[in-house]
Amino acid sequence: MENLKTFSRRTFLKGIAASAVLLPGMQLSADTKIIGRQKIRKLSGTEFYLTIDKTLVNVTKEPYYAKTVNGMLPGPTLIWHEGDEITIHVTNNLSVSSSIHWHGIILPYQMDGVPGISFNGIAPGETFTYKFTVNQNGTYWYHSHSGFQEQTGLYGSIIIYPKEKDPVEYDREYIMLLSDFSNEKPSAIYRNLKLSADYYNFNQRTVGDFFSEIKKEGFVEAFKRREIWNKKRMSDRDLADVTAYTYTYLMNGQAPWVRFQALFKKGEKIRLRFINASSMTFFDIRIPGIKMIVVATDGGNVQPVEVDEFRIGVAETYDVIVEPKDESAYAIFAQSIGRSGYALGNLTPDVTQLAKIPKMDKRQALTLVDMGMTEDVSKMRSMNTSGQKSANVMKKSIPLTKLPIRWGVGTTMRAMNPQYRLNDPGVGLRNNGRKVLTYADLRSLRSTQDDKYPDRQIILHLTGNMDRYMWSINGIPYSQSQPLKFYYGERLRITYINDTMMNHPMHLHGMWSDLESGDDNHLVRKHTIVSQPGSKISFRVTVNARGAWAYHCHLLYHLTDMFRKVVVV
Repeated sequence: MENLKTFSRRTFLKGIAASAVLLPGMQLSADTKIIGRQKIRKLSGTEFYLTIDKTLVNVTKEPYYAKTVNGMLPGPTLIWHEGDEITIHVTNNLSVSSSIHWHGIILPYQMDGVPGISFNGIAPGETFTYKFTVNQNGTYWYHSHSGFQEQTGLYGSIIIYPKEKDPVEYDREYIMLLSDFSNEKPSAIYRNLKLSADYYNFNQRTVGDFFSEIKKEGFVEAFKRREIWNKKRMSDRDLADVTAYTYTYLMNGQAPWVRFQALFKKGEKIRLRFINASSMTFFDIRIPGIKMIVVATDGGNVQPVEVDEFRIGVAETYDVIVEPKDESAYAIFAQSIGRSGYALGNLTPDVTQLAKIPKMDKRQALTLVDMGMTEDVSKMRSMNTSGQKSANVMKKSIPLTKLPIRWGVGTTMRAMNPQYRLNDPGVGLRNNGRKVLTYADLRSLRSTQDDKYPDRQIILHLTGNMDRYMWSINGIPYSQSQPLKFYYGERLRITYINDTMMNHPMHLHGMWSDLESGDDNHLVRKHTIVSQPGSKISFRVTVNARGAWAYHCHLLYHLTDMFRKVVVV
């Protein structure tokens, strides 16, 4: 098997000399250290030395001071081996506190890297040493958990090779790390969203849209639907908070006009390890002309599923196998959920051979189903009755622990009749003529038949007020919340009810989330679970890690308030 390819980079257009020139509106203190962008490398072994740096980059055709790891954007790919004890020395060269969180890695809570919960953060000029044993394998990633640093470039990938023989066979592999990058300060993006939630959304309804609906459905039906949306003060075009108006979508740190190059030889099996390291963007991924075999998600192996396309939520990972049948070039196409832009790669036998760029799909509007209403459910081919039955009908009753909930100004949205929609590919992917992966397709390779039955269950409402850009859990923002108590040794069932019109990628630190995807004998182990608009979804957690843990939505500008501290007692 060929080693992971080292990613190449174009040097930024104006050269390192540009670092001597201040960018408009940016001021540097006398002790600010700026380094030039470095070529992306992979680092392997058991001891690592990482630096968090301010780095001059040019990925959008305009220079910008990013925050990076070892001067690389994305950071270096870390290669680990299952069973090894890993030591990582992280030195903060910034003028502000920083951190690194090892996303999806099971480790002692003191090593988790979340300031205010697991440690104090890494102060300017200081070094923090992480040390833990690697007890898993697969595709993962790391990122800052301080402020909005993740948005400015502080993230990278992790590959952990298994101790035993890998059940997935392949000849060559590539990391496919997706991200969204902006030359606009993250604090400015957040401020704009607070001032106007649709600040970056130019996909608004017009009078022409209403007349088209009248022609298709009749005046009464069209008016009735529009009245429902207006009363809720919601837009059926609100697919993404932040769009290509400010974002450039990157694949392995390269903009679409550069194109990341993935080489292959005819007949090879290629493993593509997709990581969504973006701050706010869901991507829909396809390689026109090639089927993809999904073999893993969030580091865990799954029974192979052949698809044409899959959606990857923020912080999720999916591994796929592709096998080009000829020596053509193929586009690795990752369009944003809002269809405002895309990241692009080139799978080719020759770097001079470029694939034709696919056209982006037309935007699909949200439906009343996405509002959590029963209307239109019967019309959707994507309702999964078997998955719904598995999620609803349990072998025996499970005690419900009721949690505080608050309805009010921060919860203007409410799902009227949320359903399990495991076989729903989601808005933008329904009935598009392609085989699209859904959670109902995922079954773990390992058997979960003998896993402990849940001892109790809790329900978490994902809540918000889109007009005022307010987010919360159970209507209570993090600043006003009490920690969730998990009990060491228990098996817990958690259900999300999404009372908003947004997809929320929810991440529980420190413990696995066993998704109820329709087959109780093969529950899929994940670290990030996407909760679709107006729906509900359930998973189980074996509480086997003492300490304090973060639990939050992984959309960066939701994270501040859609967040809980979990204490395992």
